[in-house]
Amino acid sequence: MYRKIKLSAQDIESIRKLARDERFTLGFSDDPPIANDIHTILDKLEIILLEIPIEAERGKPAFSAVILCSEDGGESLVFIGLNTADYFDKQIFAIAHELYHFFTKTGSHLSRQDGQEDDVVEARANWFAAEFLLPEDVLRRRVFEEFKSYSLITIQTKVLLRFIARLHCIWWLPYRSLVKRLWEIKAITEVQYQELYTIDERDPDGEYSRIGRSTQSDVFLKLNTATKTVGSSPRAIEIILRNFEDNLIDEDTFGRMLGLFKKSPADYDYEISISPDDMDDMDEIHDFIEGWNHDR
Repeated sequence: MYRKIKLSAQDIESIRKLARDERFTLGFSDDPPIANDIHTILDKLEIILLEIPIEAERGKPAFSAVILCSEDGGESLVFIGLNTADYFDKQIFAIAHELYHFFTKTGSHLSRQDGQEDDVVEARANWFAAEFLLPEDVLRRRVFEEFKSYSLITIQTKVLLRFIARLHCIWWLPYRSLVKRLWEIKAITEVQYQELYTIDERDPDGEYSRIGRSTQSDVFLKLNTATKTVGSSPRAIEIILRNFEDNLIDEDTFGRMLGLFKKSPADYDYEISISPDDMDDMDEIHDFIEGWNHDR
């Protein structure tokens, strides 16, 4: 449950600065939650989001997200493939994690749902994701505003769970990430951390779920749902449309590529039929991402 890699103070400060600078560049000061604006951020950065659900197989953790960098006609393209079979709050965290690799230019990369905390680069990316979504200074301030102290050692578990649930619903950081953050800033003790971390936060009949639903029901349920959506960012579709309109791809390729995202030429007022053979290729992106998943 602990971070296997202990980052140096210099590492942590560098990550904080990177997260703070990138938040500011993207129009966020310390206070505003990024939450669902993570998708708007991808558009600003011209990163194409590909959403596809891939379940874990044979006990092997499924990937959480993958970032792919490529060159097409002299243009640099960046894609993030997101596993929507995961809970929505973990999807948000996974995107923020991949943004670390984007900002630090570490190239194409795949991360798994188990976090890979024994890898120093992954540990940095996870710390960045937590800091990007909820800056440490803001968390410290929230703790003090709520309890008039930076230490929560005397606070009952039920009270802590209600506080964490409110943070969860505002900042969209997963429960266990919030528990880690509180421990890392020394707001809670090691004993409190162990007790809170071992709670099954996804158990619909558990104490935390009951508290979360009573805190902000709609948001809490959304964060704790695996969306299993299939789709892409608007820019990906626009690229496909422009390539077809500029005669860079033929009708069959146009129809097949749209089909990968559960769309058809007719959705964009083009009367093009797709052959049965092309229909067999609709799982191309699924197979490609699964290939990355199994090879790593």
